[in-house]
Amino acid sequence: MFYGAAVFDPLLIVAQIVSMQCLHYLSLGLLQWLLLGPYVPNFSMYYFFDFHAVNVHKFSGWMVIVSFLANSVAGAGYLCVVVERAKKCLDFTATLYITHLFFCIFHTGLPATLEWWVLQFTCLVIMAVLGEWLCMRREMREIPLSGLNWGNKARQPTK
Repeated sequence: MFYGAAVFDPLLIVAQIVSMQCLHYLSLGLLQWLLLGPYVPNFSMYYFFDFHAVNVHKFSGWMVIVSFLANSVAGAGYLCVVVERAKKCLDFTATLYITHLFFCIFHTGLPATLEWWVLQFTCLVIMAVLGEWLCMRREMREIPLSGLNWGNKARQPTK
């Protein structure tokens, strides 16, 4: 079967979604620990899921913003490795950020600040566009045929 043929595999899709979500929060936690950890006394899930943490009037809020933006760039790399298809990048990115929205609603309630919504939309766009670009570059690479010896046997002298 050709690589481009559409085969519906729900188990693969769920595994990819779970993998993307886990990688997203793992790298977000690492980035926030590095950028925010030295400046806050109690590093907690507040910085992941509470919309009040995204605040342009505080230094810690800017570190949260920088960690989310950097994580969206890392997420584009994860898309390239986990999803591997440019046309699926927007779907998986939207699923990731919608799931994050549900986690935030469960943790604190519906986000009520414009800063949070602008940050999440910006991260979604960065991750989807950069992920599609990386996947397209990967898909457009030439297939190396130099290792195959097609036609070389006819050119070799017989002994």
